[in-house]
Amino acid sequence: MAAPEDDRRTPRNIVSSAHLVSLGAEELSEFEYGLILAQNAFSRWTVRCMAAAGAPELGPLDVLVLHSVNHRDRAKQVADICFVLNVEDTHTVTYSLRKLEKLGLVGRDRRGKETHYAVTDAGAGVCTRYRQVREDCLVAALSALGLNNDALGELAARLRALSGLYDQAARAATSL
Repeated sequence: MAAPEDDRRTPRNIVSSAHLVSLGAEELSEFEYGLILAQNAFSRWTVRCMAAAGAPELGPLDVLVLHSVNHRDRAKQVADICFVLNVEDTHTVTYSLRKLEKLGLVGRDRRGKETHYAVTDAGAGVCTRYRQVREDCLVAALSALGLNNDALGELAARLRALSGLYDQAARAATSL
């Protein structure tokens, strides 16, 4: 007996939630599963890399916030950090900044009504050590795989474009 056309219980693609697989868009579910794996692996990597750099207290968002504050050696406001990292919940970034401040990695400066955050010397040092661990553990491994920088750049551009698609879909879902 032939399998039914709409048999979602046995997808051919590797997915995390077979009940979400759409006929004609199976690869979307496979891609989303890849995103889940990549997101969790990247989060684990950032935490372990930062621990090796000397800041084992930091979680994934804390690491991203620290690097964002350190970016281009310019003080940042919470709204700017949220915008760059595409974080909707401002309070989570504010919590990370307070944590980083307590650890002496970030300082704040009031300019009128606005608060700006900048890395301290200790924060810059941790970011420098993070970069070295990254070079030793990740960049060297990428080179060994023979991955082309142009291909990685193209993949990064596609991921940014897809993030816009997911943001638009989130707005559409909110209006339902």
